Amino acid sequence: MSSDLGTTTSSKAVAAATAGCGKSPTLRSGNQTIQSNGKTRSFILRLPDNYQNNTPYRLIFGFHWRGGTANDVDSGGTSGYPWSFYGLRQLSNNGAIFVAPQGFGNGWANSGGEDLTFVDDLVRLIEGDLCVDTTQLFATGFSYGGGMSYAIACARANVFRAVAVFSGAQLSGCSGGTQPIAYMGLHGITDNVLPISSGRSLRDTFVRNNGCTAQSPREPASGSRTHIVTTYSGCRAGYPVVWAAFDNGHMPGPVDGTYSESGITTWTKGEVWKFFTQFQGTNPSPSPSPSPSPSPSPSPSPSPSPSPSPSPVPGGCAATIETTNSWPGGFQSTVTVRAGTSPVNGWTVNWTWPGGQSISSLWNGVRSGSGADVTVRNEAYNGSIAANGTTTFGFTASGSAATPAVSCSAS
Repeated sequence: MSSDLGTTTSSKAVAAATAGCGKSPTLRSGNQTIQSNGKTRSFILRLPDNYQNNTPYRLIFGFHWRGGTANDVDSGGTSGYPWSFYGLRQLSNNGAIFVAPQGFGNGWANSGGEDLTFVDDLVRLIEGDLCVDTTQLFATGFSYGGGMSYAIACARANVFRAVAVFSGAQLSGCSGGTQPIAYMGLHGITDNVLPISSGRSLRDTFVRNNGCTAQSPREPASGSRTHIVTTYSGCRAGYPVVWAAFDNGHMPGPVDGTYSESGITTWTKGEVWKFFTQFQGTNPSPSPSPSPSPSPSPSPSPSPSPSPSPSPVPGGCAATIETTNSWPGGFQSTVTVRAGTSPVNGWTVNWTWPGGQSISSLWNGVRSGSGADVTVRNEAYNGSIAANGTTTFGFTASGSAATPAVSCSAS
């Protein structure tokens, strides 16, 4: 029988510091083992390069697919680091702790709840040794790993804040399955391994649990080679359901315009990162109605934002852009938006690429524009900025790293 973590893990009603905050950690990045349910289990742990023992971090679980391994999730397979932990490790910019558990027989049968117990034991171990924000636990996985993430959503909704399920089905059980949890499903319309109907079924569990308005989200036509992301309406505040359907098969990294996949250029990693990072610390528990919005200054990582330019004129805003990571053929940047001496109730940032760069994925903002001209407007949750306050958005892009001049206008 799986253990009940609800009696041992800090309540999500308040972001309590874990026992690991303030102490010198004994856990290190790399391959680890743990005794769970009388058996030796293995996992890979990745700490931020600049880990600070007084900074509460997000904790993100990445589950491998059938026949895959924890090493595949950690290394990103043939795509390399940009696809590590389904691309989230790169986007975190050293702002999260990642763990890749290894399943028995390279799967997640969860016999007798033993894989849930394994997860429980890992949470206890990590929170006891490292500084974790107890309101910021997330799980994601592809195929069988998606089924395991769904099992966590069913059984550990009081522990995990959100899950993202790539091409999943009910493969690892659903103990409980009645509490709300923020849920994102991603599935290909031509998936011939786990049909999209299985992904819709998982999604609909949390459409009901989260009190969302029932609907049949629009999905791309066969042959369109595109994707459509739908956020359900009517959901309980703080418990969104997002459905991302794409014209492709059984894969976690589809690329629009092709029938191939790439950990470097896929849109999925940016959408999942945006979904996870909308939840900032001190998220309420499922009992009271949670706040629907993150704090006024969301950031993909707890590392300091780049120094913004001098304060703009009253009522205005200014923006600065900083390259935070790069690799052959692509890079990642963070844009900081700063209000002037008056509050801002909406903002728009513009720039022009100097040399053929193109955004692959973007989070905490809404992009428009074409060609070299880029326009990014605020999301509904981060348009309001206090006087002299800041917010950020981020993106990955193809091409050579660039920091073009950016302009900002406020409403």
